[in-house]
Amino acid sequence: MIRESLHRYIDEEIIPRYAAFDKAHREDHARSVMDRAMTMGKAYDIDEEMLLTAAACHDLGLAVDRKTHHLESGRIIREDVRLREWFSPEQVEVIAEAAEDHRASAQTPPRSIYGRLVAEADRMIDPLTIIRRTVQFGLSHYPELDREGHWQRTLEHLHEKYAEGGYLHLLIPGSPNEAPLEALREIIRDEVRLREIFESVYREETERPS
Repeated sequence: MIRESLHRYIDEEIIPRYAAFDKAHREDHARSVMDRAMTMGKAYDIDEEMLLTAAACHDLGLAVDRKTHHLESGRIIREDVRLREWFSPEQVEVIAEAAEDHRASAQTPPRSIYGRLVAEADRMIDPLTIIRRTVQFGLSHYPELDREGHWQRTLEHLHEKYAEGGYLHLLIPGSPNEAPLEALREIIRDEVRLREIFESVYREETERPS
């Protein structure tokens, strides 16, 4: 059971911070991670309030630095004195570690079930959404690239992260990401189809208002 006061704090003080981030990490992303983490968490003996808070705060570090945002998120959680209203120092530490451990490129597995659940929820592997967010990220962070440059960046990123042998690994047995990941890999293997999707997304993202 999530206490109303904690829910209100997350809704009014945490989630609005995502409005300042890139399109792939706005409020809808935070809420999706929260929903997916809580759904998967039903299969485990966990503290729902801790899991919800870790999911809500996992990307707050983007306000400081993209490359180390997971570590910055952990720092922000540890320094948030309001969280002491609901959690012990030990619980806050577990929440902070879960945020630190969510990054898909991490070299070591998450330290707790909370980290595994948040990391798996953060993946949200919908093939078309993944491709769109890859393009959105490129447009936001590499505005100097032309269309071909964005295509090459998209292709390289998808192969590096999602293709067979990529650094993304599923962390929860029976994860709902298993089938979508295989569907995405099929698209990646078919470069003609991938290029068609890229062209459609690129056109939509560059022709409509941001």
